[in-house]
Amino acid sequence: MERRTFMAMVTGGLVAAPLAAEAQPAAKIARIGYLGRNPALSHLREAFLQGLRDLGYVEGRNIVIEYRDAEGRFERSPALAAELVALKVDIIVAAATPHALAAKQATKTIPIVFIAIGDPVTSGLVTSLARPGGNVTGLSFFSPELVGKRLELLKEAAPGLNRIAVLWQPGDVPERTAKDLLKKADVAAQALGVQVQFVEARGPADFDRAFSEMTRGRALSLSVLTSAMLFTERGRLVDLAVKHRLPAVYPWREAADAGGLMAYGPNLPDLYRRAAIYVDKILKGAKPGDLPVEQPTKFELVINLKAAKALGLTIPPALLQRADQVIQ
Repeated sequence: MERRTFMAMVTGGLVAAPLAAEAQPAAKIARIGYLGRNPALSHLREAFLQGLRDLGYVEGRNIVIEYRDAEGRFERSPALAAELVALKVDIIVAAATPHALAAKQATKTIPIVFIAIGDPVTSGLVTSLARPGGNVTGLSFFSPELVGKRLELLKEAAPGLNRIAVLWQPGDVPERTAKDLLKKADVAAQALGVQVQFVEARGPADFDRAFSEMTRGRALSLSVLTSAMLFTERGRLVDLAVKHRLPAVYPWREAADAGGLMAYGPNLPDLYRRAAIYVDKILKGAKPGDLPVEQPTKFELVINLKAAKALGLTIPPALLQRADQVIQ
């Protein structure tokens, strides 16, 4: 081969290489809609973002997240969900039942991943846990059997306090689900030989009235049922329980961290981290309707000894030994 021909080929190859590189399409940046950015839940959002980072997704590099927050006013959820649909996001992450329902109403095509939903089947989000169908899947927080377990733990922590108020939020879950939860509480109370008083709180404005109702009913302790609103307002609930000297058990460890006596339930940050796995699978081509809804299988018991001391309670050693964490 002549030297001139060889040099021309080499030079041409060197020129063509960067041109070929320039011709490669840029990696697509996924656009995620996150419905439920509440300052009180920032640690949960961070857990979700950490889950994404663990899978190689970095905000601003290969994903863009469009945040929308109803600021506790769930009536705004439909409008916010419609905004995300108009932005043509690739996937919507919904961090509460009202958000998930609004997103499902807003789109039948954009995949939706819900996190810590109460009862996704009865709520109408999915047709079944094993085969959700449609464009919705995610992680459930629903564990009805825990209602009775919390009453049992409360009685074990304070054996003589046999009148327990059960605080719940009407409308947070479908009526059939709510009735089932309240029935489970009633059945568990009868088995434990304690009396229960069901107290409603539809919103934070009802809290003072609810605790006054507990006082009139001579409640001696308190069990809080899970709901998005009650979780968001957990700090105020803890303060009111302390003010009324009610030993209380909560569904979320965050309440024990805030000064509540006890908490027993799924680990919420873990659920949010695991939601990133669903997002990853869907962005890689999986269909939401083929991904089974994940239910919690690991539960943690957290006991706050400082709160117990303030209430004049001595937590039995056997119960302390079973705790996953004891806050001194």
